[in-house]
Amino acid sequence: MLRGVVHVLAWTLATGAATTLSWWGVHSVMAGTAYDPPRALPVVSAEPTAEPDEPPATAASTRLPEPARSTGPSADRPSAPPPASTPAADPAPSPSPSPSATATGRVRSYTTEGGRAVFDLGERSATLVSATPGAGWSMQVWKTETWIRVEFGSGAERVSVFCTWHDGPPRVEIGTY
Repeated sequence: MLRGVVHVLAWTLATGAATTLSWWGVHSVMAGTAYDPPRALPVVSAEPTAEPDEPPATAASTRLPEPARSTGPSADRPSAPPPASTPAADPAPSPSPSPSATATGRVRSYTTEGGRAVFDLGERSATLVSATPGAGWSMQVWKTETWIRVEFGSGAERVSVFCTWHDGPPRVEIGTY
């Protein structure tokens, strides 16, 4: 009886150690791969600001507006001036911000037969914003300090989106094989 308990205890310890070691190995390999959460890029407003010293307003602000108070008017808070009336002419459409207006670089999307890869191309480096495989396709991502490769695969067919910047500004090449 004691011999059976010793065997069960040894098996339990060995299984727990193997599971822990496997989890730790997979976790360390997967850290820093394409499975990192996506990062949001700031969107800069195309409209000029009222004051030249004021920083440009962003559409994606993380600061919440202050809640309105339900109490009466306060003596220390001046009331807002009434809005100025404007003629009833059609307003000119405001230009949309270009991808190069972002603070980090140019965001470019590359659509292939296997899926879509989106890169943020800076002056001397690039980052992968997102990679989405098409229906029936799988995806793999490799990253180093000087290049990023996104490969879409379906059966024996492969489409590779390769972004390099080791000898100059980032450039993207798409290959099918």
